[in-house]
Amino acid sequence: MKLSMNWITLRVRDLEASLDFYHRILGLPIERRFESRGRQIVMLGAAGQPKIELIRGSDPDLKPECGVSVGFEVGSLDEAITELSNEGIPIARGPVSPNPHLRFLYILDPDGFEVQLAEHI
Repeated sequence: MKLSMNWITLRVRDLEASLDFYHRILGLPIERRFESRGRQIVMLGAAGQPKIELIRGSDPDLKPECGVSVGFEVGSLDEAITELSNEGIPIARGPVSPNPHLRFLYILDPDGFEVQLAEHI
């Protein structure tokens, strides 16, 4: 069986706050926005890449403390730190450099899910 990643679903309390975070701040393009069974859903991500699916719900089934994190590659971690600071987004952990070829940090999305930003050097 050959598999490829399609999407990761995050159930969020405030869809607009999450859209602001993932689309405006992190720059993920909105692929589509729709309603299914009374729930607002937004798919974010570049063409040909796995997507982040945001589903608005009053009581998310997936809680931040479950250990799920979402990771993104950045061209420059230093530039990302500056942009995050300008947006008032604190760094939750890091930056960490576990080896000479990798640096990363964690921030939290509006629901408290960890988002890793990594730079491969």
